[in-house]
Amino acid sequence: MSESSAEAVVAATANAAGAAGAAGWRRAGIAGAAIGVLAAGAAAGVAVERLTVGRGMRKKARLALDATGPYGSLRGTPGRAVADDGTELYYEVDEVEAAPATADESASSGTRRRRLFGRKAPAPVTVVFSHGYCLGQDSWHFQRAALRGLVRAVYWDQRSHGRSERGRSQADGVPVGIDQLGRDLKAVIDAAAPEGPVVLAGHSMGGMTMMALADQYPALIRDRVAAVALIGTSSGKLGEVNFGLPVAGVNAVRRVLPGVLKALGSQAELVEKGRRATADLFAGLIKRYSFGSRDVDPAVARFAERLIEATPIDVVAEFYPAFTEHDKSGALPGFRDVPVLILAGDKDLVTPSSHSEAIADVLPDAELVIVPDAGHLVMLEHPETVTDRLADLLVRSGTVPAANVGGHGSTAQQPGR
Repeated sequence: MSESSAEAVVAATANAAGAAGAAGWRRAGIAGAAIGVLAAGAAAGVAVERLTVGRGMRKKARLALDATGPYGSLRGTPGRAVADDGTELYYEVDEVEAAPATADESASSGTRRRRLFGRKAPAPVTVVFSHGYCLGQDSWHFQRAALRGLVRAVYWDQRSHGRSERGRSQADGVPVGIDQLGRDLKAVIDAAAPEGPVVLAGHSMGGMTMMALADQYPALIRDRVAAVALIGTSSGKLGEVNFGLPVAGVNAVRRVLPGVLKALGSQAELVEKGRRATADLFAGLIKRYSFGSRDVDPAVARFAERLIEATPIDVVAEFYPAFTEHDKSGALPGFRDVPVLILAGDKDLVTPSSHSEAIADVLPDAELVIVPDAGHLVMLEHPETVTDRLADLLVRSGTVPAANVGGHGSTAQQPGR
């Protein structure tokens, strides 16, 4: 794509944000599609012919998945944490299933524990999962299915995402930043896991949130964190990512993108209708920027669409600038004393695997896993690999017994079980 054509694409998107009437709705469709790329963590400029491949199959997959809704159906005990600006953050807890006790154990062990110690058993390890930009806690569906009942886990929706409240500071015009997300995570830990060891797992923006937590609360990391998993994330320099576009096209998009985002965010209702009207185009964009392999399960691809579609356009626009400012490489040494998993897809166009390798350079004792034929949503595209490495991390940190995680979240299993 040439620089002039890239500017034309983005300019058309900007014009669509303020359009009205029949022609305006058509241009709004273009705007909706363009912001859909951003929602997947990319930029405008994908060739149209690549978006129409498999159109009929994607449509059938959308209809089938919308009718049955098997993915993202796992639920836990709900709770709400309150951020420092008053925003309510929604989370769910999956508790450990207690092993059945014999009559003798029930009669004697419990009594002896009360008699000798006079207090309840130590708090269990809690794994806290933080999701990525324009996603939600359900993006961990396969890992949740595999770990359910085996380990205490907390899944939360970042502010303005999922079931969490729209950021109150942002409603007052305060820009959202990664530091705010780190404070949000602290609030969730305080509410959902106030005691005991914690394992932190984060994808993309969720990993950045964990870095912000480490930067602002080093004592928490030192005293309570037992292990860390950083999946498809970055410690900084995201402004240099080219999203698989030619240099000229990237430069053009970057020049006009701030104005386009501002325009789209101010015309959210119009753009949302346009985005819904161009669902098939949107599906092609998400597939390109979310997955690296050609044979992604259509139902999984549709699940990714649903997650991203659920994020309002103005939230997409609101969060995007925070990533160019993100730089938490200085916080990474806080993770040096615990087991760390760093995992990325080798075809990730959003947070390229080179960013994971840069994190591994700072954390040389960490396990670095680059997954072949995997894109940005590696935990959905290759759930068995991600869950296998997470399970190994939990074993290494003493969180779960060895060989205790079954199925590894395979897409071939019943997804809602």
